[in-house]
Amino acid sequence: MTGGRPPAAGPRVELDPLPPGRTRPGRRASLSEAFDAIPSGARVYIAPTCGLPVTLVDGLTEARDRWRALELVTDYLIGALSPFGAPGAPFTLTSLQPTPAVEPMRKAGALRSVSASYSQFARLLSPQGPLPVDVALVQVSPPGPDGRFSLGVSGGVTTEIVRTAALVIAEVNPAMPYTFGATECDRSAFDLLVEVEHPLVELAVPRPDETARAIGAHAAAQVVDGATLQFGIGAIPESVLAQLGDRSDLGLHGGMVGDTVVDLVEAGVLTGRRKSLDPGLLVVAGVIGTRRAFDWVHRNPQVCTVSSAYSHGVPVLARQARFTAINSALEVALDGSVNAEVAGDRVLSGPGGQPDFALGADLAPEGCGVVALPSVAAGGTLSRIVRQLAAGTPTTVARYLVDRVVTEYGVARLRGRSGEERAEALTAIAHPDHRAGLG
Repeated sequence: MTGGRPPAAGPRVELDPLPPGRTRPGRRASLSEAFDAIPSGARVYIAPTCGLPVTLVDGLTEARDRWRALELVTDYLIGALSPFGAPGAPFTLTSLQPTPAVEPMRKAGALRSVSASYSQFARLLSPQGPLPVDVALVQVSPPGPDGRFSLGVSGGVTTEIVRTAALVIAEVNPAMPYTFGATECDRSAFDLLVEVEHPLVELAVPRPDETARAIGAHAAAQVVDGATLQFGIGAIPESVLAQLGDRSDLGLHGGMVGDTVVDLVEAGVLTGRRKSLDPGLLVVAGVIGTRRAFDWVHRNPQVCTVSSAYSHGVPVLARQARFTAINSALEVALDGSVNAEVAGDRVLSGPGGQPDFALGADLAPEGCGVVALPSVAAGGTLSRIVRQLAAGTPTTVARYLVDRVVTEYGVARLRGRSGEERAEALTAIAHPDHRAGLG
């Protein structure tokens, strides 16, 4: 048994992995035929973020009586899922990077969270890993003139799962852009192709408030001309990007392309000319944004979607000169330890790519790692700079990998500092109302 809701789980049925050299039929199929091919007890990978195969996911709920049990596996999800956690539903969900979207499954007792960095996901889900995927549900663009499809916004782990899962079912959606790189697939990469038409899931980042803009200004000051950027999801990373308009020849190697990246490219700021690897290319694991970003990446030769081993692989990141990783956190302890996952007893996220990027920035020539967060939470009653992480709180990034921490009150440089010096620097950027309590 794999965890989750024990009465529904039952023994797992593993399909035979795809043998080397075997091609798939790439056959057009109806939704019903696609679901007929999924055996009860299978572990089913669902492409995440903006690549969520909406028709297939919604159809699973409607067809739930077909299966005694299905284990669904995914990582970062945007928005609410279908009611998989409804009473009597045969589904459990294994999340590699939980978000608020999985909360209904948690409340139903049908959620299992597996803590891992993004660079580990593909290995965990491979035929040789502890969570081998039987079925992959993905979404692709219509075929181009050469007959090839593209996974579009879904690079990274999804490109690797498609090549190893025993059964691959793809929605063919005209709304999906065609991106170049590891996302390009021959028809023989898929078993069944289901014609659909629906908008892609979008992520519109809220407008930054005064605090986010102040944090963004301090963090942007850490970015030098010619740096290669990586950034996370949310208002603070977006605020940082929005304040880089006076830089030159910035590059991108990381998790995603979003709407603000489009702005920087069109302003001539993000050129990639000085990248030590892949000069001139925006190298990403996927696209997370709105329709504007989706349209911009469509057949754009400047955008290269890659596997997670390349986007997040530390050996690759360590070779990228001036690699600058900008990520958020929920709290930072006075020794520099970062928690970006849990607020109290609520799991808000997983490690994701942050540990990979922190290590990459530490190893890269002239690398820089920035952790940016507001100084307070809960309307100012809680400090996000804390004496130490509470017992049981995960450490997303170890203290010895944390370079710079930014709040609206300034920048704490931690690399090469003693414990006492770290505590002093972090206290100085805590909210004034909470500094005395940190002494």
